[in-house]
Amino acid sequence: MENKSQSVVFQVLGTASGKAIGIATLNIEKALNALNMEMVELLMAQLKTWQQDDNIACVMLDGSGDKAFCAGGDVRALHSSASLSPGEIPQMASEFFEKEYRLDYLLHTYGKPVLVWGDGIVMGGGLGLMAGASHRVVTQTSRIAMPEVTIGLYPDVGGSYFLNRMPGKTGLFLGMTAYNLNAADALYVGLGNHYVDSGDKEPLLNAMAELPWSSDEAQNKLVLTTLLNNIGVDADKLVSDSPLKQNQELIDELMTGDTQTILANMQSITDEQLEAHSWLGRARKTMLAGSPISWQLVYEQSLLGTELSLAQVFYKELGMSVLCCAIGDFREGVRALLLDKDRQPKWLAPNLEELSTGVNEDLVERILTSPWSEAEHPLRDLI
Repeated sequence: MENKSQSVVFQVLGTASGKAIGIATLNIEKALNALNMEMVELLMAQLKTWQQDDNIACVMLDGSGDKAFCAGGDVRALHSSASLSPGEIPQMASEFFEKEYRLDYLLHTYGKPVLVWGDGIVMGGGLGLMAGASHRVVTQTSRIAMPEVTIGLYPDVGGSYFLNRMPGKTGLFLGMTAYNLNAADALYVGLGNHYVDSGDKEPLLNAMAELPWSSDEAQNKLVLTTLLNNIGVDADKLVSDSPLKQNQELIDELMTGDTQTILANMQSITDEQLEAHSWLGRARKTMLAGSPISWQLVYEQSLLGTELSLAQVFYKELGMSVLCCAIGDFREGVRALLLDKDRQPKWLAPNLEELSTGVNEDLVERILTSPWSEAEHPLRDLI
């Protein structure tokens, strides 16, 4: 069975066991499969159907083309919505983020094995999908990042949950700098848990069709894990090549202190350090060009630790995300980076000092404060 829409392709692959595998392929290659509202709604509906279908033993998420699984969310549409009524919460943004976070939460709590083929670019909203999967496959072409600091947002889609569970201060570093992780990095921080060569996708699917699938979800996860371990490369061997792992001590030093101290640490990186650590130059440059509001939001995220449940994280992030669109730097960030492409954003607070004075004095606090009462919050049913 194959059901095509403009933006997602759904297929059901029969297997030798009599069970089936549901495959959802994000299908807007020219936009690097960035998630729009239609895609989120289609995925939600089909994944719920497959979750309740005893014949479906496993689900796979893939992206069309060879450049990206998913490069993020449709920020241009969000920008258009936010620009209609500056200072007010855009209705479209509220609906999109709510539906996106519900989809992410569904994946985290799915029960059946979910395999995400994280080939090529996996950023922002794409990482939200991947982080929720039980089997997160990276390849030699994987390039994974949370680049929200460049557009006046912060690492949402559950970033407040998974970034704080990474080694040391790595999560804070990723949020502050939009660092691009390779496969080894992703395995080190837990965003990936299997490595398969990108050329082995078809052999993997063929082998999945031969697995002894059953109605036992735990057993199905185990047989898929075993297959991925056999087809792929031992993740433990690859992790040692991770620049993040190799430089954990330096990352922890750079990310220690309050936001002002972290900024000073990044600004004071020496030429000698940049020569010795080629990966650090781009990370530093990206952070320093980012939104000071975003720096502070990422720092506040890191203070949440690991106490919040996944549902509480999405509940909190929904308010932060819509307020970034309404009163934060999101509109200006998207304009400068993606629309006009002048890369000359005029941030509301051009530096950290101005985040605590004048009209910007309580801006971050306002973004951190939910715009809804508990009784009105769109995600209240998750808590």
